[in-house]
Amino acid sequence: MSAGTQLWLMRHGETEWSLSGAHTSRTDIPLTENGREKAKELGAFLRDTKFVAVFTSPMARAKETCRIAGLIENAHVDEGLMEWDYGVYEGKSTPEIRKTEPDFSIWTAHITDGEPVDHVGERADGVIARALEAAGTAGGGNVALFAHGHILRILAARWIGLSAGGGEFLGLGTGSVSVLGYERTTRVIQHWNRGFGG
Repeated sequence: MSAGTQLWLMRHGETEWSLSGAHTSRTDIPLTENGREKAKELGAFLRDTKFVAVFTSPMARAKETCRIAGLIENAHVDEGLMEWDYGVYEGKSTPEIRKTEPDFSIWTAHITDGEPVDHVGERADGVIARALEAAGTAGGGNVALFAHGHILRILAARWIGLSAGGGEFLGLGTGSVSVLGYERTTRVIQHWNRGFGG
């Protein structure tokens, strides 16, 4: 793969649940007005960047961020970019869960009716492979990925050779952009969690 290839990770804009800290996966809720404004700022930031491929999660909040940012026209929906399935923890915040499970961490929990973290890592590996294939077909270049906080953190961890659980240490704000690339032939995180105001 060309050392000039980069994966640009865009986390969707703010929603009411991301604002409250509620775990949001399969629940399809819209962006807040602030989330839409930050998506416009993201679009302005990306205006002069050329992408050889664009992929988005099928969830409305990711597709809407992609649309507002001006990249939806050529975007491909990739099921692998769905957020981690939180099962019984869907819609609940960590402080709320810790009232009954004091040691709770989504990164180490057994998730009833949801996904183990390593399964999310396997999905992330598939997304990386498809993104690199798209870049290779185009002779290299930038690939945009619009998705969600945890799947993108896990994808970044897998990019640099960490286990899926390594995503725990890569905080990611709503409406942010991060860039994965190469230093010579080594996969690296080139920029991380670039936000757009408060």
